[in-house]
Amino acid sequence: MKKKVRMNVVLSMLLLSSSLGMLLGNAVYAEGLSPDMEVGFSGREDEGDGIKDPENPDVTVAGEPNTASKERLRIDFAPKLSFSSGEVTDSDSDYTVKAQLFKDKLIPARGNFIQVSDYRTNPTGWLLQLRQEKQFTHTEKAGIALDGAVLSFDKSWTNSKKSPEYAPHVSKEIIRLTNVGETYNIAEADLGNGGGTWSIIFGASDQNKNENDPTLVPMIDDNGKPVMDSSLGKQIYTNSAIKLSIPGATKKEPGTYTTVLTWIISELP
Repeated sequence: MKKKVRMNVVLSMLLLSSSLGMLLGNAVYAEGLSPDMEVGFSGREDEGDGIKDPENPDVTVAGEPNTASKERLRIDFAPKLSFSSGEVTDSDSDYTVKAQLFKDKLIPARGNFIQVSDYRTNPTGWLLQLRQEKQFTHTEKAGIALDGAVLSFDKSWTNSKKSPEYAPHVSKEIIRLTNVGETYNIAEADLGNGGGTWSIIFGASDQNKNENDPTLVPMIDDNGKPVMDSSLGKQIYTNSAIKLSIPGATKKEPGTYTTVLTWIISELP
């Protein structure tokens, strides 16, 4: 019997009268697993605690809590997405996500990623999927939504302490969440593959050792000075691998908009 584990993350977007600022989520809608979902496996003691640097998986990132359950097959970490701001226009517009920053002062900006662990005794494979539950809707004005807005994920790759021969497969095409409510495949591990802890990453820094084209760009203000994250004391980078596209014809009202992304990992076959 196929078993599924879900992690829901609330994404929000703030629209201002003269500029567009998108904040996609520190809030976790259902921290870890949804209460109506269960998965249980017998086998060896749990392994792989901690969030790994996606570009250097031998390194455990300090200060980042693992919000998942301790099930053998699980999602350890879902990306926290926050988009760069820009002026609202009547033209079609793309907004790039801010790259992943960590509390750990030693870890620089990375591509946004999701971390999956499979410590079942006999891995049968797994499927990672993503679904947008609703369109971005206004939190205070009923009936106002960003019609036609589309999230897209590109430049996906995997990394782990495990040998690449056991890596899950990821799409080489851009994944566009064009149909709200539809479930999209993100990564799939065949029988015997995907065991251990794996990062599925969108984009990469120029420091990555896997020869991936860098997608991170440091943010600077109009005076050419670095834009800093005040809570972390680090410069903010944008990551062109994840974008939010909004049609120019979409009605845009000032205020905060929210949506929900659901990450699902399923036991195969």
